[in-house]
Amino acid sequence: MTVQIQSVHFDADKKLLAFVEERVDKLTTYYDGIIKSEVTLKLDKGDSAENKIAEIKLHIAGNDLFAKKQCKSFEEAIDTSIDALKSQVKKHKEKVQGL
Repeated sequence: MTVQIQSVHFDADKKLLAFVEERVDKLTTYYDGIIKSEVTLKLDKGDSAENKIAEIKLHIAGNDLFAKKQCKSFEEAIDTSIDALKSQVKKHKEKVQGL
């Protein structure tokens, strides 16, 4: 699976990019039919401490899965997005297998 990462309004460091790629790659353990993923990291211009936004879009044969979370850190936003996508991926896999 290819992981495409885009950072908006800032330059992501290598450590963050490696973290994102590692977490997104783990989704293939739940379903190996993921074609590619698009990750967008954004900084919200609001005054709140929770100004880090992570959007993850998974391209799967038949449809796309999407999660968007806003947290205090990009790592936390990625983790919560991945958790949301895990359940979506599992549901999709069950539907495909006809369970």
